[in-house]
Amino acid sequence: MTGKEFKQKMLSPILWGNLLVMALVTVLLFIGVWIWLGHYTHHNEEIIVPDVEGKLIGDVEYTLEMMDLRAVVVDSTYDHKKPSGAIMVQLPKAGSKVKSGREIYLTINSKESPTVALPDIADNCSLREAQDRLRQLGFRLGPIVEVPGDKDWVYGVKCQGRTVMAGERVPTDAVLTLLVGNNHEAEDFDYDDEEGDEANTHSDSYDYE
Repeated sequence: MTGKEFKQKMLSPILWGNLLVMALVTVLLFIGVWIWLGHYTHHNEEIIVPDVEGKLIGDVEYTLEMMDLRAVVVDSTYDHKKPSGAIMVQLPKAGSKVKSGREIYLTINSKESPTVALPDIADNCSLREAQDRLRQLGFRLGPIVEVPGDKDWVYGVKCQGRTVMAGERVPTDAVLTLLVGNNHEAEDFDYDDEEGDEANTHSDSYDYE
């Protein structure tokens, strides 16, 4: 190809027309991608997360949906002082700025109390030790019941009127009654029937906290 022919091709209107079309398509494609990214990422859009802690899950789901946010329950806990289904924790926190469609993670109050295996208390430890161990596990303690035996020695544990054994799972919101020795000798005493005359209920260790 001679220099003259090359120059003619470079100055061809068809070539420059094709280059102009390609440039125009590239610019339009860039603008389209820019607009799509702004829409996809909700650029310059902010929603203030409402305070939903303490409210019931049904109401919260509706409130968040109306704000174009999503409620997602990720965990549960238990507090007998709060209603079942109440929101205990929310993330992001109230007042946070988020995009529409954002998931709000919720921890709700469970309908039922969690259960914990009763430790080996009966005939194995003193009153103070038993109380400390049970409280650390989250159990609630009612008045002790005195029974014949070594003073301040725990001989049994009752829950809702029945004897519970070590390893048995008990709701943490149930009130436990400890059968504690009163420094009198036991004479064929039945610890499953401590409500008789030989038993004496004391409220010194009453603890519903």
